[in-house]
Parts: sequence; C-alpha cells; structure tokens
Amino acid sequence: MTFLDEREDLGVEPVLRELHVASSTYYRWRRAEREPCQRRRRDAELTEEIRTIHADSGGIYGSPRVHAVLKREGIHVGRKRVERLMRQDGLAGVSPRRKSGFTRRDPKATLASDLVERDFTPPAPNRLWVTDLTMIPTGEGPLWLSAIRDAFSRRVVAWETSAHADADLVLTTLEYASPPARSNPDS
Repeated sequence: MTFLDEREDLGVEPVLRELHVASSTYYRWRRAEREPCQRRRRDAELTEEIRTIHADSGGIYGSPRVHAVLKREGIHVGRKRVERLMRQDGLAGVSPRRKSGFTRRDPKATLASDLVERDFTPPAPNRLWVTDLTMIPTGEGPLWLSAIRDAFSRRVVAWETSAHADADLVLTTLEYASPPARSNPDS
C-alpha cells in the first residue's frame, strides 16, 4: 500500500508535483503492479519451480543443485538468477560442513587450572609444549591432526593423525613427543 492510497484526500497530482515525480512515472509504476512485465511473471514461475525442487530435496538443495535440476529438466536459467530468487524467497541449502560444527566447551564443566599463567615464553627448549587438535575435511571423511609444539623453538615436536578425535589420538601424540625412557646402567 502506498502513501497516496492511504491519503486519498490529498490527491495524486499535487503530491507528485511536490515530490518532483512525473505523473507518467507514477501511473506506469501503478500499472506495473497490476500487470507485471514478462520478466517478473517468469520470475514468479521460476520461483514456483524452485520451491518444488527445494521441497522435493527435503530442503537440502542449495542454488547450485537447484540450478542443475532445472538445467536437466530443460529450463534454461542463469545460476545467479536462481540464487537471487532463492534468496528473495528465503530458501537456502544445507551445507555438510555446518553439521560438524566446532568443539564447544561444556558450560557446566570446571576449567583446568592455568599452570603457565598465560606466559608462553619459556626460558629454554622443552620447558613448555603447546598442542592443538585440528579437523581436516577430506573426500573420505574428516581427518584429525594432533600436533605438539615446543613453545621456545616453535618447532613441531610430534604429530599424529586419526579418523577419530579421541583421547587415544592425543595420548599417542604425547608418547611420540616424550623422549624414550633411559635404562639405568646401575640396576
């Protein structure tokens, strides 16, 4: 609904004159609302097709897959147009990367004590090690990388990979980083 529809007492011509808008522009705009151009009509038809494809996919398909289905069905439309129409209609695909998410700290868990008091500048090598666990997406599923670095030299002391992010991965990495136990010659 426009301002002029709400205020019929003002009259169209005086308002248009005050706004410096040509009356032909206003009436052409009003006619376009009643009789949309061919492109807008085609957009409405395509939006219906896109809604159907998106619904048939269980709400999973994004614009690239919807575009591919339209192309297979013989409907020639640009990928960007599909993106625009889906965005305008509030349709979005589901990305498999979003499912894995990030590791989140349990808000109920007690925090471990900060043994280094946020001071990561050790005076000598092998006095402070830092570690990280990273997920690397691959074609065969996630690959987890556990790495231990010496904070003094910034060199990787040990690393290990696994298909699962668990305590065994981190402990194995720590075992590789630890120097071998020396036998006591006196015993």
